[in-house]
Amino acid sequence: MALKSAALLAIVITMSLLSVEVANGCGDTSCSNPSPPPPPAVPTPTGGTCPINVLNLAVCANVLSLNVPSSQCCTLLQGLADLDAALCLCAALKANILGVINVDALVDVTLILNSCNRTCPPGFTCPL
Repeated sequence: MALKSAALLAIVITMSLLSVEVANGCGDTSCSNPSPPPPPAVPTPTGGTCPINVLNLAVCANVLSLNVPSSQCCTLLQGLADLDAALCLCAALKANILGVINVDALVDVTLILNSCNRTCPPGFTCPL
């Protein structure tokens, strides 16, 4: 009789452990089919600031009027990340430092960045 009780107790303990393991393990399909990682955030700054004096960016106006790269403009943007450079150019356009009244500021920002062998971040919009 003691043998039957011990066997029954062993079975009960084994079943309890298995049920806990199934409840905590991958009993559902979420573990075998993990969700894909979220897409990267699109850089659309809201109130970002330019780390340089935007008044100095007046030398970039030649890029827009003459459509030629300006070494002075590119030198100013040289130490900045593409996003920071785009923000600075947007700030210069907003303050009309470049002397341009523009309907599409992003075109001007992209043109200046491209002339300095830089790229406008994908999905970027000027916070004008």
